[in-house]
Amino acid sequence: MRIATWNLNSVKARLPRLLSWLELRQPDVLLVQETKATEQSWPAAELQAAGYESAHLGSGRWNGVGILSRVGLDDVTRGLAGQPSFDGAVEDRAIGATCAGVRLWSLYVPNGRTVGHQHFEYKLEFLDALRAQCAAERATLGADAPYGLLGDFNVAPLDQDVWDIAAFAGSTHVSAPERAAVAAIQQADPGAPLVDLMPRASIDPADIRPPYTFWEMRMLGFQKGRGMRIDLALVNDSLAQRVQSAWVDRDARRGEGPSDHAPLVLDLTD
Repeated sequence: MRIATWNLNSVKARLPRLLSWLELRQPDVLLVQETKATEQSWPAAELQAAGYESAHLGSGRWNGVGILSRVGLDDVTRGLAGQPSFDGAVEDRAIGATCAGVRLWSLYVPNGRTVGHQHFEYKLEFLDALRAQCAAERATLGADAPYGLLGDFNVAPLDQDVWDIAAFAGSTHVSAPERAAVAAIQQADPGAPLVDLMPRASIDPADIRPPYTFWEMRMLGFQKGRGMRIDLALVNDSLAQRVQSAWVDRDARRGEGPSDHAPLVLDLTD
């Protein structure tokens, strides 16, 4: 079984690349973020023709999340219980579903903008709502149920997850409150913490480069290796034990008109 997560940065702009990637990599489940699509513009028919049923939550503009599956799509949950609002709106940033017995969430955590900004406080509130959702679901499902939170967390958990930690001094994505909020999600069930799966940098097993998942488009960020690991897979032990390999598909970041993110791929035993 293959599960992947990918911030598309517009499904409309990336649809040909998405369909090509699905054919090439053959994921069983793909979690997507920043679709920038409405329910009407979501390409459900094209995805169905490619062999994937899908669920989407989006109203256009800057957010939107979805789940594509060819192994079942059950118990779809749109949004988090107690999810905070920003500027009077509850944004489209979380969707969950059960696929072949694995409970998965596709997540697009707010950016935060700058430390101390109103959007930064919103980011922390969102992460706390995710922690509460995770704790409640896992208590209901039980410790043995495979469970994973995947997506664009907009947090680099470790100093080595950014190209130059000194360049991020005082910035979002690496601040202590953000990292503590992600750690709290991992410890939502202290007896069975979620593991942050560390991928390798590419499909090549010998690749020893940093496993970044995001590079800015400006100033040749990808070409210069100015990247970040902010797309995460937080999974419980039941799911982690099935993971044979985790890797970043750097090739999807190359070529004409890529997203600024690359897919994070998990290969599991069936």
